[in-house]
Amino acid sequence: MSRVAKNPIVVPPGVSVDITPERISVKGPLGALEFASNSAVSVEQEAGSLLCRPVAGAANADALSGTVRAVVSNMVTGVSKGFERRLSLVGVGYRAQAQGEILNLTLGFSHPVAYKLPKGIAAETPTQTEIVIKGVDRQLVGQVAAEVRAYRKPEPYKGKGVRYSDEVVVIKETKKKK
Repeated sequence: MSRVAKNPIVVPPGVSVDITPERISVKGPLGALEFASNSAVSVEQEAGSLLCRPVAGAANADALSGTVRAVVSNMVTGVSKGFERRLSLVGVGYRAQAQGEILNLTLGFSHPVAYKLPKGIAAETPTQTEIVIKGVDRQLVGQVAAEVRAYRKPEPYKGKGVRYSDEVVVIKETKKKK
């Protein structure tokens, strides 16, 4: 059995979990999420916690039990606390502005970039060079942050671009003339 799947998922107060053979639904103060359950893994609710166990005889059941446990744990955390990803813009004239469902970016192109945020994701700009992406779905928050970063990845010589706030960009030494 997977070491990850052995740990129970603690369900905080205010979060309700509905388990059917086809779906696992989690509802909390920040929203609701659903996950198509796998027949190789059984998810059981016991005394305020969830347990993921592999079904005997199913192929890849041990590996899938750890995956299902991680996904369900992220769902419970998302609907209770939420997830956020912070980005910072480094470069002269690089700016960001959140206007409702649109994130306006000025990244040194000849045109401004307007990124439409998907449903369930909110963006804030505390300063012109900071972006905070928030949501309940961990995968979607990470995907949106990666798509915004992909517009202008940090370049290795000056470090200009969109980067994660905890990312370390290693600056290369420039070529020298002999």
